[in-house]
Amino acid sequence: MLTRVYLDTSVIGGCFDEDFAVWSNGLMKDIRLGHFHCVVSELVGIEIERAPQRVRDKYEELVNDGAEVLEVNTEVLDLVSAYKRHKILTDKFESDMTHIALATVNRVNILVSWNFKHIVHFDKIRQFNAVNEKMGYRAIAIHSPREVTNYGEEV
Repeated sequence: MLTRVYLDTSVIGGCFDEDFAVWSNGLMKDIRLGHFHCVVSELVGIEIERAPQRVRDKYEELVNDGAEVLEVNTEVLDLVSAYKRHKILTDKFESDMTHIALATVNRVNILVSWNFKHIVHFDKIRQFNAVNEKMGYRAIAIHSPREVTNYGEEV
């Protein structure tokens, strides 16, 4: 079974960012080659609407190529509420918590993000996973594309 990898919005936008393109595009190559099963969400789709056209096109390409698109539901919102009760992040960063809850509830193997302040951060990962386990979910692996892709400098 392929490893299911949830891409948040930053990874898709990272394909066009000088600092992140090598690894975001490397991860896209891994997905195209069938090394991972791509997972996004309706939240990514909403956030992408505000992005430049080339980022929106990249998202559409992923969806058209078979990316799984997760929906926000009551179970996801309940987990986001638990994150809020534990004060992992403030309400201002609800979308970041929703990405993590979407991936957790849907048993995605790895959540990938370039958000080092609120998502790919040792202390935050530990806190999110403590709540996940308390709520009956398994811990989720959270990494940057640089840590996940098989392709780096050669892309």
